[in-house]
Amino acid sequence: MLKWALIFAVIAVIAGLLGFTGIAAGAAVIAKFLFVLFLILCVVFLVLGFVVTKKIVD
Repeated sequence: MLKWALIFAVIAVIAGLLGFTGIAAGAAVIAKFLFVLFLILCVVFLVLGFVVTKKIVD
C-alpha cells in the first residue's frame, strides 16, 4: 500500500511539473488517502501484535 502511495505521489509531482493540475490534484488526493490508510493499518497491527504477544507470553 505504501508503494502505491509513493507511485501516486510521483505521478502527482510529474503531472504538476508538466502543467496537468487536475491530474496532479487527483493523484495527490489518492496518495494522501493511501498513506493515511497505511498509517492507520500499521498502528492497528502494531497494537494487535503487542496484545497477542502479551497473551502468549502470560
